[in-house]
Amino acid sequence: MRLALFVGCLVLFANARHHSTESSSEASDEVSESRLVLSKSSFDKDEYLKTKLPRLSESLHGKDLVDYINSRQDLWVATTNNKFSEYTDEEKRALMGVNHVQNSVNARRILSNSRHSSVELPESFDAREQWGDKCPSVRQVRDQSSCGSCWAFGAVEAMTDRICIASKGKIQATISARDLLSCCTACGFGCNGGDPYTAWSYWHTQGIVTGSNYTENQGCQPYPFAPCEHHSPEKHFKPCPKEIYHTPKCVKTCKDGYEREYSADKFFGLEPYAVEQNEESIRKELYTNGPMEVTLDVYDDLLAYKGGVYVHQGGKLDGGHAVKLVGWGTENKVPYWIIANSWNEDWGENGYFRILRGANECGIESGVVGGMPDFKRSPGHLSSSSHTHHKHKSDSYDIFK
Repeated sequence: MRLALFVGCLVLFANARHHSTESSSEASDEVSESRLVLSKSSFDKDEYLKTKLPRLSESLHGKDLVDYINSRQDLWVATTNNKFSEYTDEEKRALMGVNHVQNSVNARRILSNSRHSSVELPESFDAREQWGDKCPSVRQVRDQSSCGSCWAFGAVEAMTDRICIASKGKIQATISARDLLSCCTACGFGCNGGDPYTAWSYWHTQGIVTGSNYTENQGCQPYPFAPCEHHSPEKHFKPCPKEIYHTPKCVKTCKDGYEREYSADKFFGLEPYAVEQNEESIRKELYTNGPMEVTLDVYDDLLAYKGGVYVHQGGKLDGGHAVKLVGWGTENKVPYWIIANSWNEDWGENGYFRILRGANECGIESGVVGGMPDFKRSPGHLSSSSHTHHKHKSDSYDIFK
């Protein structure tokens, strides 16, 4: 396997909050006992933030980890995966792809304007329900295959959605993960990991062409790697190869027969921004402008996720991962974010997972980035009124009316 300074999505400086651990015979007893510590019927976020994970829970793996998770809490369900148990730590890291979960100082230099809006936020919100009929991309789950390209996927998925949303459904351009992955050298190491904020900056300065997933094979530069099974017991696809693919070569041409030249197919974004580490600010940005890219630390237990509202319960840190935020809600007393993953629809809840909201669980609220399309520099040339930031409830909810 090709090695680099940052392999896969190994997080060298993990700034995200995670539970402290205990080191005593008491910790060992808790691991061996089958007692419910967290219940969705009586969940209290403030009390949860005070909880500690036994140190020995970090060393659990396979069936022992799954049994421990399911006996300790009922917020989410873990399942065993024989293919996953065969992966080495390095191979698991390689299937993700973010080197730093928390936004850098440079990324936080410009923050989203939506945080100042007086919009009235609903108790629950789902971008798939709000914009999915006019913008099918909001409901799409892509597959990064055996490449640590999640940083590129989280970016182009949200860019694709925002182009459609901001144009009121008039422009539905699937932005190419392959073009971003292979040509943004400043972003990082391609299939060995990259930086989400730099990906959004590349959209602003260089533009990105169109390109669908491997199966559809549409657009200027479709994704070159076929879907595969990621940490899933399903068998619709072949298991992801343990060896990660080499980063595709950057080419400044479109596939044979495509209708436009490479340079004419580029879509651009306005200057990107970070969203401050604040639950309300994140909800305002999502509600106003659509899905965005977020990052989180991934532990072994998330790879065993089957459904429910995820909270970290055990296993080793595998690395950082970038995904797309599409909504929020509450199950019983447990607030959650709705996240679209890039491991196809076989994983989790049909390709999605829910994670605790408002507690920066695994750093999910510390690395939120986004941006708006620049239609003046993109195919279509919509007027500037089509890409203004919506500041009021009527603007965002009536965007297609």
